[in-house]
Amino acid sequence: MIFKWFNAEQGSAVERFAKRDRLNPLELLPWILAIAAYYVFPSYLPLGSQILLTILFAISLDLALGYAGIITLGHAAFFGVGAYSAGLYALHVTGEPLSGLVVAAIAAGILGLLSGLVILRTTGLTLIMLTLAVLLIVQEFANRARPITGGADGLNGIAMLPIFGVFRFDLFGHTAYWYCLSVLFVMWIFGLLLVRSPFGRSLTGVRENITRMHSIGAPVRRRLVTIYTISAAMAGVAGALLAQTSQFVGLATLGFERSGEIVIMLVLGGIGRIYGAIVGVVIFMIAQDSFARANPAFWSFWVGLLLVLIVLFARGGALGIADNLVALLRGRKK
Repeated sequence: MIFKWFNAEQGSAVERFAKRDRLNPLELLPWILAIAAYYVFPSYLPLGSQILLTILFAISLDLALGYAGIITLGHAAFFGVGAYSAGLYALHVTGEPLSGLVVAAIAAGILGLLSGLVILRTTGLTLIMLTLAVLLIVQEFANRARPITGGADGLNGIAMLPIFGVFRFDLFGHTAYWYCLSVLFVMWIFGLLLVRSPFGRSLTGVRENITRMHSIGAPVRRRLVTIYTISAAMAGVAGALLAQTSQFVGLATLGFERSGEIVIMLVLGGIGRIYGAIVGVVIFMIAQDSFARANPAFWSFWVGLLLVLIVLFARGGALGIADNLVALLRGRKK
């Protein structure tokens, strides 16, 4: 009887894990809406491209911050390195877009690996300050290396070749939108598989109780450096998308404001949930655009007020509100 009970429990546990990791049809909803937005809002395609690449940037941060618990305020360093790498590659080698993404990912990943080996020896406030220091160092280097980066003037004259030699980047953003959406979808699938893998589960364990993970012999630091490098590479791809679609790279890609805003977007959507990046970015960027049009001088006040309300009354962000509503509806049905 005991063995039968154990086998039944083990079987049900395996079924639960398999069901949890199975792709839910609702997970396709954001992509259906993104495709529909192309036809419904044709005049907003440039903004749509910005939203899509920012979602990729937010997902990259969520891998480090939300799943591994690596608190960082310098994630824009990898975004900017990716943007500059793609821009320089297009200017001096070739304007082929896909190889530019690979170059950007490698460059940002190398920076993530090298900086991660140093700063991930620390925790807490020291870690936060070191991530910010890395950002400031990279930003100052880009500012000083004027012959390479263009300094304060940025990289101009970036010309991109057609994707696969067929799809040209046009003035209205049609190609850029589909390009950003396709890259985001591939990176989203990769991120989803990563966080649902045993490696991703172990990152959650590190975030929740690093002492216990050490006690069971898990290579904690190696895993943190690995996810930090992957996160940096993904941020580099997001930066490359910005460089290729806007055909300009400036120091703003390395600004602290970009790092701060992306953290705010994650908080709005829900940290530690890969869909929080999608929801948070959409809410923030649409709210920012709407508030800026309605009140150009004080739009940041309304965005800040929205953030305060989310933090005070919805600790899990917008997805937390949705979870609470679903739980409430289920409770009433019962």
